[in-house]
Amino acid sequence: MKTPSFGEKSEKVLYKKRLGAYIIVSRKNGTEIVLVQAPNGAYFLPGGEIEQGETKEEAIHREMIEELGIEVVIGEYLGQADEYFHSRHRSTDYHNPGYFFVAYSWTQIGDPLEKTNTICWVSVDEGIDLLKRGSHKWAVHKWKRNK
Repeated sequence: MKTPSFGEKSEKVLYKKRLGAYIIVSRKNGTEIVLVQAPNGAYFLPGGEIEQGETKEEAIHREMIEELGIEVVIGEYLGQADEYFHSRHRSTDYHNPGYFFVAYSWTQIGDPLEKTNTICWVSVDEGIDLLKRGSHKWAVHKWKRNK
């Protein structure tokens, strides 16, 4: 099966590869999901860059403590979706292969370590509307169909 791809890929642009791992965290019997709102106002699924030497799952666990202050039990793997975008914040063009998971369960263990983001619980459909990246929307759509 072909990997879904989002954003405009230009042959004239040199992209920096940035692998990411993201997870859908839900509550209220899967009717609400959590989004992370960056300081620039954009909404994303929780997760982020896979650091050197990390597995996808290790990145998820680290990012959940940093962004949400939670521990997750990783459940279903939804798949990979690629994103091409320009970051004005970093003045860089990125190829972002994203690996998407679903949290089987989660537990609040403390406050988020990162203090710059806003955490928002929203309905699944509102979350799809708010998400900035096509790959993140794709993952939530896929999860919604499967549940």
